[in-house]
Amino acid sequence: MKRNIFLILFGLLSFVGATAQTAAEVRKSASEARKILDKTASVVSRKGGASASFKISSPKIGSTTGTIAIKGKKFHARTPQAIVWFDGKTQWSYMKSTDEVNVFTPTEAQQMAMNPYQFINLYKHGYTLSVTGSDRNFHNIRLVAQTQARSAQELYIKINKKTYTPTQVKMREGTTWTTIDITGFQAKDQSDGIFVFNAKDFPKAEIIDLR
Repeated sequence: MKRNIFLILFGLLSFVGATAQTAAEVRKSASEARKILDKTASVVSRKGGASASFKISSPKIGSTTGTIAIKGKKFHARTPQAIVWFDGKTQWSYMKSTDEVNVFTPTEAQQMAMNPYQFINLYKHGYTLSVTGSDRNFHNIRLVAQTQARSAQELYIKINKKTYTPTQVKMREGTTWTTIDITGFQAKDQSDGIFVFNAKDFPKAEIIDLR
């Protein structure tokens, strides 16, 4: 009987020790991920802005390529199918095939779908961070939303170890995954005017306000 009690106590102590070790490893991984993302954000979110090229793939929109300019929370993206302006609050999406401009306030996932750098505005609050792997050239970071209220529920970010610029972002909205590959990052000053739609440039376009 005493032997059985000893075995039970030993098992409990081993379980507690393993749990404590796992919790410490989780905290270490989260801390490391945050440091990597902090450094990445400082590079990407430079005061004057930046630009890059991207390729986006999603079951909803297929695959397309484009260019993007960013400055703080603002972005301006161009693809063969559309032009997008976001001034930090309002988004204008011009569809070339229909000559229409949809005006709306985008969700996090809608911003991510056109702005692969949106994660730098998300990771500090509401997400559990971890390092999922590391090789010679890249950090791999995972973000998992802490509540169902976040439209972007899960993200994987691949970051160049030398330049601390992201080269790929994968985002899950519901059960749908979107993958954005990023190339040609340039620290280049951007004019505030490029992030706002100017109706004079599209005099025949139908403007549809969805706000």
